[in-house]
Amino acid sequence: MSAATAEPAGAAATASPAESNRPRVAILFGGRSSEHAVSCVTAAGVLGAIDQEKYDVIPIGIAKSGQWVIPSGDVSQWSLSASSLPEVGPSAKTVTLAEVGGSHQLIVTAPNAVPEELGAVDVVFPLLHGPWGEDGTIQGLLELSDTRYVGAGVLASAVGMDKHFMKVVFEAAGLAVGPYVAVTDREWMNDAEAVRKRVDRLGFPVFVKPARAGSSMGISKVDSMEGLDAAIEEARKHDLKLVIEAGIVGREIECAVLEGRGTDAPRTSMPGEIAVAPGEHEFYDFNAKYVEDGAAALSCPADIPEDAIARVRELAAAAFDAVGAEGLSRVDFFYTPEGELIINEINTMPGFTPKSMYPQMWAASGLAYPELIDELIYLALHRKTGLR
Repeated sequence: MSAATAEPAGAAATASPAESNRPRVAILFGGRSSEHAVSCVTAAGVLGAIDQEKYDVIPIGIAKSGQWVIPSGDVSQWSLSASSLPEVGPSAKTVTLAEVGGSHQLIVTAPNAVPEELGAVDVVFPLLHGPWGEDGTIQGLLELSDTRYVGAGVLASAVGMDKHFMKVVFEAAGLAVGPYVAVTDREWMNDAEAVRKRVDRLGFPVFVKPARAGSSMGISKVDSMEGLDAAIEEARKHDLKLVIEAGIVGREIECAVLEGRGTDAPRTSMPGEIAVAPGEHEFYDFNAKYVEDGAAALSCPADIPEDAIARVRELAAAAFDAVGAEGLSRVDFFYTPEGELIINEINTMPGFTPKSMYPQMWAASGLAYPELIDELIYLALHRKTGLR
């Protein structure tokens, strides 16, 4: 692991709002989940593209211990490779978000030191993936302090993080989902054989997934009953609740969704298709997504009929509304040989790395990365706080 040294990020990070009319944007990244490194790389992408003259930007890293720190401003250290995973390191100084004089201030504290005010925050951009960040927990903290932030609220984030309840909501909204079983810790520990029988009824292959660990970690493809227990135990390292899905023959089609302004309907990108290079990757796993160059490629627009493209966009917007999402989401589908569209999942804080599909699909649809960041901040700044 390569740990970032926590230190002041420079004058741009500590400028007082009184010195500038630029909106103060706090970029929040790292976190306690197994997707910590991916969050760091996502933050590097945003920090490298955001207009530093338009916004007063302050990066805030969350160490794996949960400590909030001011990391180094050098984004080059957040690269991701097979041999080096970036990590927010601990610091003697801790950052907190507190209400001071009617505004929401960043406060730096250290033992035996006078607290230092970094100034008010206009909007938080929580680039956090997985539990304790993408699941409504950080969103709840920000809601309690009436702090505006980019992305989905508490309920939508929680539903979007839990692959079981996500499917329940989709089914209630009339969206087609594939066959699956949800497995709790109690069920597996008390009657593993009953779980095996339920999975066997799905047919093989199946995909074993942690229910709430994001879309990259702890996922295994299982081709027979002999491999099931090992895959379940691997997934349980990330989450004691699992979702096991029947394998679906179909092409992987994705669509990026962006909240509409005001009362406008959600906007959708042209759909894209993921193609995983043949060889070591049977599916779109962590290494194919983030580490290995050339392991996966995006075609946008996807090479599917025009009516299927229109249907993907319609269903992606419907999924966004079904969970009550705000800001942004990426919605993933299977497109079967029979022309059926089956929804796989929604990501309410999709990756923003240079290789991530969400910004690539918007770029292919005419909205470049810096303008996409602008639009997300605009939506957050103009969103009401409290119940909405």
